[in-house]
Amino acid sequence: MRAETDFSASILAALHTAVVRRRAPGWVLACLPPLCVLRFTLVWQGWITGAAGALLLAALAWIGCDKAQLRKRVRREWTSWLDAAYPQLEDSSALLATAPAGAVARLQRSRIVARAEEQLDAAACRRLVSRHIRLNLVPFALAAFAALTLAVLGAAPKASRPQQASPAGVKTVTPVAELVLHIAPPSYTGGKPYSTQPRDLQVPQHSSLRWCAQGAEARVEMSDGSSLAIRAGECAGWVADQSVFWRSGGQASQRFNIRVLPDQEPVVTVVAPAEAVTVLPKEAQSVRLAVNTRDDYGIERATLHLTLARGSGENIRFSDREVPLPRGADPRVRNWQKVWTLAELGMEPGDELYFFVRASDNAPEHPHTVQTPTYTLRLPGPQQESLDATALPSMVKPENLRSQRQIIIDTEQLLADMQAKKLSAAVVRERSEGIAADQAQLRRRYGQFLGEESTLFADTDHDEHDHKPMSANTNLAAQFGHAHDMEDNATIFDPQTKTVLRRAITAMWDAEKALAAITPKSALAPEYKALDAIKELQQAERIYLHRTAFAPPAIKEEKRLSGDAVGAQSYKRRQAAAQDPIPAEVRELVQQLSGDAPLPALWRKTANEAFAKLADDESRLAAQAAAQDVADGCAACRAPLRAWLRSTLTEPPVLLQGRTAVRTRFGTALQEAPR
Repeated sequence: MRAETDFSASILAALHTAVVRRRAPGWVLACLPPLCVLRFTLVWQGWITGAAGALLLAALAWIGCDKAQLRKRVRREWTSWLDAAYPQLEDSSALLATAPAGAVARLQRSRIVARAEEQLDAAACRRLVSRHIRLNLVPFALAAFAALTLAVLGAAPKASRPQQASPAGVKTVTPVAELVLHIAPPSYTGGKPYSTQPRDLQVPQHSSLRWCAQGAEARVEMSDGSSLAIRAGECAGWVADQSVFWRSGGQASQRFNIRVLPDQEPVVTVVAPAEAVTVLPKEAQSVRLAVNTRDDYGIERATLHLTLARGSGENIRFSDREVPLPRGADPRVRNWQKVWTLAELGMEPGDELYFFVRASDNAPEHPHTVQTPTYTLRLPGPQQESLDATALPSMVKPENLRSQRQIIIDTEQLLADMQAKKLSAAVVRERSEGIAADQAQLRRRYGQFLGEESTLFADTDHDEHDHKPMSANTNLAAQFGHAHDMEDNATIFDPQTKTVLRRAITAMWDAEKALAAITPKSALAPEYKALDAIKELQQAERIYLHRTAFAPPAIKEEKRLSGDAVGAQSYKRRQAAAQDPIPAEVRELVQQLSGDAPLPALWRKTANEAFAKLADDESRLAAQAAAQDVADGCAACRAPLRAWLRSTLTEPPVLLQGRTAVRTRFGTALQEAPR
């Protein structure tokens, strides 16, 4: 019986714990509003402190009453909760709360205790409580409303009272000016001017701010070292170019941040086509172009630039078009799409269309202009029989050199003859080796472009040389060696072209081996692979580059060929001197901050110039705050300021210095002398 009583007590304790955890968020939220009011009472009237304290005591009293009521409710209803949630208890949970007198009741109680031990744990108690106890947020809403009312009343300006003449011998109190800020965002942002009391602000870049003093003179000190002197009843202005904080001379302990939101560049996205290079199907009749542009304030101009290229080799003609993107209901967004027919674009088989989008925002003085990468639409033309890619240097083609397509035709004809006719092994071998020889000649021809040796266009052999008698000055490398270029340095081709050439030569080599082994069927796959690589070289002959904006100055005909060298500069450049990674002013300031020595006269200017190298606004404001604390006489603030100055130092760039070398006859003879 003792164990069963302890089990009932443990169930009640677990339920009480679950109830407290269920209601704890509401209790904490009810205390937050008055605590926030107490945190900021230093800047408001003193009576608000008492009101916030009373509000906090009321919240704590409600928490105590709510906890007591919940405890009573759990003791009264916990058995019914168990019966409703667990049918296994057979509506006999009431036996757990009291000690039964009869033997049957005690037996049933033992069974219920055994089943309850299996079903009830901490997680089950939390689920049971969540069904019957709700999270009460009404007190939090009431406390938040009361705290907001106190905050509004505290932030309201004090009513001005007429000043009375102070009696003789009593010290007069200097009146404190009341400042009002007037903020006028730039007109292109669409923001409306407004006025506010001193507080933290976020304003667009190039906003105009004016501080107006009422009642007395005021002085506004900025974190960048500048200050504004304001007479009573007048205003002083400042243009927000960078994030700063400011404080009033009469309230030196308060700082108000002004964070500047820079004007962002427009974002241009080409939705369709999705790929940078799109090859249209041969039967294509139309193409879809879709563009999305957006800006934080507004897009002034957005245009689609189209360039059509037609022709091949040196006979390529370009035609340009410019299509403005229409405006929409929202000036910050321009979404445009159109399905163009190829006739509207003027595209014919074999043509390429290059297009990009250029967008500018509505900033009046320095608009941001963004241009997308160039996209290419390629409409394949009819396949040409000639496989000589014009991307390769022109060479005299031997009459007996067969193209890759002819080699494929010969191989397919050989396979067809082998199936239709019963060719002898000697005939099959002769024809297969002949095709292999043609493939080898074509492979060596393309191999020349990668620096490989070939005897296809030369009649000389490496073994036939007229060697001269050797002497002490004989250049063995020039006489017996051969100056063969390395593969990566043999031509001026770009790496992409070299990669395609290597793929074509490798496929040709595989086809040649299969043909030499008298297996022409296995040679077709590498032959077609080589053909695809050569076609890719053909398509790479047309390259589109943006037109440069450089215009060379006109040549003065009166000075041309006159020999007048007045004003001409030497082509020799003076070597740059090594730069000191730490400016002398910053080094001196860091040394002075390490002790109690007086700081240099212009140390604030030096510190602000160094802080301009910091990347984000938060770091810059924190560093300027440390500098202002040091200027106010804080000795313990010298170490943080010294750390901020050290964080502005960067690693100096590596500077390569040239050294003048004097050539003399002795030095030249020494270098040319045989070793």
